[in-house]
Amino acid sequence: MSGDVLSQAEVENLLSTLEAETETVAAQITLPLSARPKEKITIYDFKRPERVGKEQMRALQTMHEGFGRNFGAALSAMLRNIVEVKLTSVDQLTYSEFVFSLENPTCFNLINANPLEGQIILDINPSILFPIIDRLLGGTTMSATPVRRPLTEIELRLVSRITGLFLAEMQHAWENVLKFELSVDRVESNPQLVQIIPANEVVVLISFELTVGETRGMLNLCIPYNSIERISHKLTSNSWVSYSKKPASPESIQMMSDRLADAAVEVVVELAETTISTADLINLRVGDMIATEKDVALPLLVSVEGRPKYYAKAGQFKGRKAIEILSLLESRHLELASNTAPSGARKQA
Repeated sequence: MSGDVLSQAEVENLLSTLEAETETVAAQITLPLSARPKEKITIYDFKRPERVGKEQMRALQTMHEGFGRNFGAALSAMLRNIVEVKLTSVDQLTYSEFVFSLENPTCFNLINANPLEGQIILDINPSILFPIIDRLLGGTTMSATPVRRPLTEIELRLVSRITGLFLAEMQHAWENVLKFELSVDRVESNPQLVQIIPANEVVVLISFELTVGETRGMLNLCIPYNSIERISHKLTSNSWVSYSKKPASPESIQMMSDRLADAAVEVVVELAETTISTADLINLRVGDMIATEKDVALPLLVSVEGRPKYYAKAGQFKGRKAIEILSLLESRHLELASNTAPSGARKQA
């Protein structure tokens, strides 16, 4: 037991050390704030933990901004009315905060996203959903008294067209990160009765504002972080750069060509070019001729939508005026034609 007892010298050494540390702390306390060593302080809210990095959040925002434009165009074509879809926010919060922020009843779609684990949620606000249903049934999109009731079976069938369009555009928007299959598992009206993940789990909430005519409403996409945690490293800004530079596939080129084939364009044939005075222009009468310096044997210039494109030869086909395309217009030919343009002309009666 004698080994556990401190000697007088050891006790005095401990006391002196304690006094030195106390003086150091007191000196730091009395220092002004500017003279104290700077420490990086990060505020952390345990009720709302942030598990998604800033780079991933920026990538999600960039991706869904493009998605909103494409979905708005597709929905406009379906409704035959202009629909504006605007991304309003990309936030992370707990599942309970998301659920209790929704209206009741609402259109709460549970979506399977294979190969992601779990389900994601698509919520469509009734304030915009019922005007869209009225439009699908042949009505207008004029704002009316808000309807607060669950959807009927017929309305659910109509809503499935909207959600199907949403999922198709979402698959296209995510294809550079992950190619998954999206399908609606079921539709609920009371979101507070659906518990797909624990209440304190983090989710990514992507909110859109839909504008149809004079009516506006919210559309919310909820993605549990546990579902995308294993692919979060793919959510970087580089993914979207590479996506935008991806070469077009033969199928997309053919589809674009088919759509452009029926487009109407303006074709103008330039017989000759000359200048004339204003006095001669005013005195022109029926039967007058304007002579130019262009040789009749030279090819004619054909412009498509105001841009020179071909060289052609004038003639007749089945009794109607026509032109025969001779060759494509090259840049050097265009320069030569502009340099040899006549500078003046005379008028003959």
